[in-house]
Amino acid sequence: MDLVDETFVVAHPEVVAAVVHDRDRWRAWWPDLDLTVFMDRATSGLRWTATGALVGSLELWLEPVRDGVVVHLYLRADPPQPVDRRRADRLRRRRALDWKVSVNALKDELEAGRRPGEPRVKDPVGPADTESRDPG
Repeated sequence: MDLVDETFVVAHPEVVAAVVHDRDRWRAWWPDLDLTVFMDRATSGLRWTATGALVGSLELWLEPVRDGVVVHLYLRADPPQPVDRRRADRLRRRRALDWKVSVNALKDELEAGRRPGEPRVKDPVGPADTESRDPG
Protein backbone atom coordinates (compact mmCIF):
# COMPACT_ATOMS: atom_id res chain seq x y z
CA MET A 1 0.00 0.00 0.00
CA ASP A 2 1.32 3.41 -0.96
CA LEU A 3 -0.50 6.41 0.40
CA VAL A 4 0.52 10.03 -0.13
CA ASP A 5 -1.25 13.07 1.26
CA GLU A 6 -0.51 16.79 1.51
CA THR A 7 -2.34 19.21 3.78
CA PHE A 8 -1.54 22.89 4.32
CA VAL A 9 -1.72 24.05 7.93
CA VAL A 10 -1.44 27.75 8.76
CA ALA A 11 0.77 27.47 11.84
CA HIS A 12 4.38 28.08 12.77
CA PRO A 13 6.63 25.18 11.70
CA GLU A 14 7.93 24.67 15.26
CA VAL A 15 4.38 24.34 16.57
CA VAL A 16 3.47 21.71 13.96
CA ALA A 17 6.75 19.87 14.61
CA ALA A 18 6.03 19.75 18.35
CA VAL A 19 2.68 18.10 17.67
CA VAL A 20 4.22 15.61 15.23
CA HIS A 21 6.82 14.65 17.87
CA ASP A 22 4.13 13.96 20.49
CA ARG A 23 3.92 10.17 20.90
CA ASP A 24 0.35 10.39 22.18
CA ARG A 25 -0.65 11.88 18.82
CA TRP A 26 0.91 8.93 17.00
CA ARG A 27 -1.24 6.52 19.01
CA ALA A 28 -4.35 8.60 18.28
CA TRP A 29 -3.60 8.87 14.55
CA TRP A 30 -2.53 5.25 14.03
CA PRO A 31 -3.81 3.20 17.01
CA ASP A 32 -3.20 -0.15 15.29
CA LEU A 33 0.44 0.56 14.41
CA ASP A 34 3.57 0.20 16.52
CA LEU A 35 5.90 2.97 15.39
CA THR A 36 9.66 3.17 15.90
CA VAL A 37 11.45 6.35 14.88
CA PHE A 38 14.34 5.67 12.54
CA MET A 39 14.90 9.26 11.44
CA ASP A 40 14.13 12.33 13.52
CA ARG A 41 14.32 15.30 11.20
CA ALA A 42 13.52 17.87 13.95
CA THR A 43 11.28 20.60 12.51
CA SER A 44 11.20 18.76 9.17
CA GLY A 45 9.31 15.78 10.62
CA LEU A 46 9.78 12.12 11.44
CA ARG A 47 10.21 8.78 9.73
CA TRP A 48 9.09 5.54 11.37
CA THR A 49 9.14 1.83 10.82
CA ALA A 50 5.65 0.45 11.29
CA THR A 51 4.53 -2.93 12.55
CA GLY A 52 1.15 -4.21 13.69
CA ALA A 53 -1.77 -3.92 11.28
CA LEU A 54 0.72 -2.80 8.61
CA VAL A 55 4.40 -3.48 8.10
CA GLY A 56 6.58 -0.91 6.38
CA SER A 57 7.45 2.75 6.78
CA LEU A 58 5.62 5.96 7.55
CA GLU A 59 6.81 9.53 7.20
CA LEU A 60 5.50 12.96 8.06
CA TRP A 61 7.57 15.58 6.26
CA LEU A 62 6.91 19.16 7.30
CA GLU A 63 7.60 21.70 4.57
CA PRO A 64 7.47 25.37 5.58
CA VAL A 65 5.50 27.35 2.99
CA ARG A 66 4.61 31.03 3.40
CA ASP A 67 2.88 31.42 6.78
CA GLY A 68 2.33 27.73 7.35
CA VAL A 69 3.44 24.18 6.77
CA VAL A 70 2.55 21.52 4.24
CA VAL A 71 2.20 18.26 6.13
CA HIS A 72 3.24 15.50 3.73
CA LEU A 73 2.25 11.95 4.66
CA TYR A 74 4.02 9.01 3.02
CA LEU A 75 2.83 5.55 4.00
CA ARG A 76 4.55 2.59 2.37
CA ALA A 77 3.33 -0.55 4.08
CA ASP A 78 1.39 -3.75 3.63
CA PRO A 79 -0.76 -5.92 5.86
CA PRO A 80 1.32 -8.64 7.55
CA GLN A 81 -0.74 -11.30 5.72
CA PRO A 82 -1.45 -11.16 1.98
CA VAL A 83 -4.84 -9.75 0.99
CA ASP A 84 -6.64 -9.68 -2.36
CA ARG A 85 -6.69 -6.49 -4.41
CA ARG A 86 -10.24 -5.47 -3.44
CA ARG A 87 -9.46 -5.77 0.26
CA ALA A 88 -6.18 -3.88 -0.24
CA ASP A 89 -8.07 -1.07 -2.02
CA ARG A 90 -10.59 -0.84 0.83
CA LEU A 91 -7.80 -0.77 3.42
CA ARG A 92 -5.99 2.00 1.53
CA ARG A 93 -9.18 4.05 1.17
CA ARG A 94 -9.95 3.63 4.87
CA ARG A 95 -6.41 4.74 5.82
CA ALA A 96 -6.68 7.77 3.55
CA LEU A 97 -10.02 8.83 5.04
CA ASP A 98 -8.87 8.23 8.62
CA TRP A 99 -5.75 10.34 8.02
CA LYS A 100 -7.79 13.17 6.47
CA VAL A 101 -10.02 13.24 9.56
CA SER A 102 -6.92 13.37 11.80
CA VAL A 103 -4.98 15.97 9.85
CA ASN A 104 -8.05 18.19 9.41
CA ALA A 105 -8.66 18.02 13.17
CA LEU A 106 -5.04 19.10 13.66
CA LYS A 107 -5.54 21.92 11.16
CA ASP A 108 -8.68 23.07 13.01
CA GLU A 109 -6.82 22.93 16.34
CA LEU A 110 -3.76 24.87 15.20
CA GLU A 111 -5.69 27.40 13.12
CA ALA A 112 -8.31 28.10 15.83
CA GLY A 113 -9.29 31.77 15.85
CA ARG A 114 -7.92 32.40 12.35
CA ARG A 115 -10.36 33.35 9.63
CA PRO A 116 -9.81 31.88 6.15
CA GLY A 117 -7.39 33.97 4.13
CA GLU A 118 -5.84 35.65 7.14
CA PRO A 119 -2.22 35.06 8.20
CA ARG A 120 -1.24 33.15 11.32
CA VAL A 121 -2.90 34.48 14.45
CA LYS A 122 0.12 34.16 16.69
CA ASP A 123 3.69 32.93 16.45
CA PRO A 124 5.77 31.56 19.29
CA VAL A 125 7.83 34.24 20.98
CA GLY A 126 11.43 34.04 19.85
CA PRO A 127 14.38 36.05 18.56
CA ALA A 128 12.47 37.14 15.44
CA ASP A 129 9.59 38.51 17.49
CA THR A 130 10.36 42.23 17.39
CA GLU A 131 6.82 43.62 17.59
CA SER A 132 6.27 42.60 21.20
CA ARG A 133 9.60 43.86 22.49
CA ASP A 134 9.97 47.17 24.25
CA PRO A 135 12.57 49.14 22.23
CA GLY A 136 13.77 51.19 25.12
